[in-house]
Amino acid sequence: MKDLSRLSLNQITLKQWSLAQAIEGCARQGIGHIGVWRDKLAEQPLPQTVRQLSDAGIKVSSLCRGGFFSAPTAAARAAQIADNRIAIEDCAAIGSPVLVLVCGPAHGQSLEEARATVADAIAELDPFAKSCGVKLGIEPLHPMFAAERSVIVTLEQATEIALQFSAETVGIVADVFHIWWDPLVHEEIARTGERILGFHVSDWLVPLPDLLLGRGMMGEGVIDIRSLRESVERAGYTGSIEVEIFNQALWNEDPDAALRHICEAYRRHV
Repeated sequence: MKDLSRLSLNQITLKQWSLAQAIEGCARQGIGHIGVWRDKLAEQPLPQTVRQLSDAGIKVSSLCRGGFFSAPTAAARAAQIADNRIAIEDCAAIGSPVLVLVCGPAHGQSLEEARATVADAIAELDPFAKSCGVKLGIEPLHPMFAAERSVIVTLEQATEIALQFSAETVGIVADVFHIWWDPLVHEEIARTGERILGFHVSDWLVPLPDLLLGRGMMGEGVIDIRSLRESVERAGYTGSIEVEIFNQALWNEDPDAALRHICEAYRRHV
């Protein structure tokens, strides 16, 4: 990408910044979008955040994260539904079009039962999300996270759940770190089509230094990011492109210098 018009900074990439600092940092670099995390959002009153976003001319591309539906008990699952309702309300308040769903591990259920629990939870949230004007974006995670973070591990699984609902409300979020390995990735992206609600980029380092905190800067690993970007565009996606990198080394850097590096890597490799 030669310009930054679609670039969004996912907050986790520079989590050393508060939300206010991240908004200011994006404004300094001419970045017009930000992916907000709920823990950062909770650090200050919502009206203050809304005002800061408006003053900086920055739009929210997504709120992360909702989900974790497959809790171990019925009471815990009900609590998760209630928490997701709050997240949906927060999306509406800050103008985020999408709540990213990390759907949760099995928690003693079989994988099939847990995936059914995820679909049931989305069905329960669907009318409320629609009433708030917010879409639910199911993010499939790499299979290595199935035991602790999500039983939804392929685009096919995410899309099959999404297709049970209206495209006005439920879709998928495609993160290259999680989907690049899938031999059917391009076919599944094409099938998902208008349901693509977000596109996240980073890179897969070799060797992978850490399962969770080992994502690399674009261009430093083996993912063919550009082909995946072109694939989601052929499917009809024209929205923002979030840089989402979980990496302790990046969190230890000066954030302004790191953001300049992000912009350069985005231009060269996305």
